[in-house]
Amino acid sequence: MTTTAHPPDHLAGTTDDRALRRMQVGWYLNDWANAAFSATVLTVFLGPYLTSIAKNAADPAGDVHPLGLSVRAGSFFPYTVSFSVLLSVAVMLVTGTIADRTGRHKELMCGFAYVGAAATMGMFFLDGDRYLLGGALLVVANIAYAVSVALSYAYLPGLAAPDERDAVSSKGWAYGYAGGGLLLIANLALFEGHDALGLSSGTAVRICLASAGFWWALFTIAPLLRLPSRAGVAPERVAAEPDRPTTGSLRELARTLRGMRRHPLTLLYLGAFLCYNDGIQTVVSQASLYGSEELGMDQTSLVVAVLLVQIVAIGGALLLGRIARRYGAKRTVLGSLVGWVVTLALGYFMPAHRPAWFFALACMIGLVLGGSQALSRSLFSHLIPAGREAEYFSLYKVSDRGTSWMGPLVFGLAYQITGSYRSAIISLLVFFVIGFALLTKVPLRRAIEAVGNPVPERL
Repeated sequence: MTTTAHPPDHLAGTTDDRALRRMQVGWYLNDWANAAFSATVLTVFLGPYLTSIAKNAADPAGDVHPLGLSVRAGSFFPYTVSFSVLLSVAVMLVTGTIADRTGRHKELMCGFAYVGAAATMGMFFLDGDRYLLGGALLVVANIAYAVSVALSYAYLPGLAAPDERDAVSSKGWAYGYAGGGLLLIANLALFEGHDALGLSSGTAVRICLASAGFWWALFTIAPLLRLPSRAGVAPERVAAEPDRPTTGSLRELARTLRGMRRHPLTLLYLGAFLCYNDGIQTVVSQASLYGSEELGMDQTSLVVAVLLVQIVAIGGALLLGRIARRYGAKRTVLGSLVGWVVTLALGYFMPAHRPAWFFALACMIGLVLGGSQALSRSLFSHLIPAGREAEYFSLYKVSDRGTSWMGPLVFGLAYQITGSYRSAIISLLVFFVIGFALLTKVPLRRAIEAVGNPVPERL
């Protein structure tokens, strides 16, 4: 396997600094585009709204019956998120191998983005007791989102030298939070002014949901125009079985999964990330549900809180990126996990009907959110064998930006058993504790050397 300390040949040999910056901006704007789905749909509006629709369809015992199963209406949204991720795992892995074999990273990335955007715009028709329609659209949109973002991550090794990846990754997250926050401001104005516009609150929410799909589709044009088709693919592997890319990719996927056993330190890091980031993503995706159902926050307070998360996370991502340059990315991520534990504990004891406390909690989340994820992404990029970027990042994406499944499952089960969202939120502590413990065991320098990549000066 060939490795290099520079961007892949198809980038390094044909681009100057100006062209590379153009591609970086296209990559940043991809985060700007898809963050609308994460912020507006998953984090703010869909959880409480879909839960209210499920309650409209519930029987006298408070249960709904998707696929013949009895589920508490309050658990339907987290269960659906978990189910969508279980389905997305297979789609991401197969798509990642197809992308690495054919070099059509951009086409697949943007294609899935537009499928997700269409499903999100379809949420405009979600009303009454159509909880099954809402669940189906969420499954399609979340799978498409997961695949598209996983393929975008594969570009990172080719867009920055090893010592620059923390900064580039952090800047990408900052763009994402800025884009998601800007759309949230517009949606907050719409929701607050829905009476003056002659709209019901439900109609306003449906417009906000659809706007995320339109935003996603519109700004995906930028990466479509600026990014190359390939992202770090090894050209010699594309030539194998060119007439049967899907069949070849399935065999390649099987070889990848078997081959990962030769890199146990990469797997250890991946296990640590999957654990603690599952906790992070569950807090993010269920925060609005927790705020509305347990803390008694109205829709306006929820939108303001998430907007605060978006704004603070811009500075948080850049701040933690600067801290990482001095103390190393691993130490910075470990410190952020301690911050997550403290934040979760404060959320558990937070009094209801106190918006100021809820807003303070949102600022704490924003401070550690962007940096912990951006630095985790850049660290993982060093641990991938050359030419396997999309495949490995597909595994990584199993737990990232709203695609976690273990956390929502635990959250939903805790509520199903106890009937308390406080019990559900504190149950997530286990993900941070285990993830922290596993990450401390990863010898990053040795792990990077084991896959044949150059080691950055500071880790």
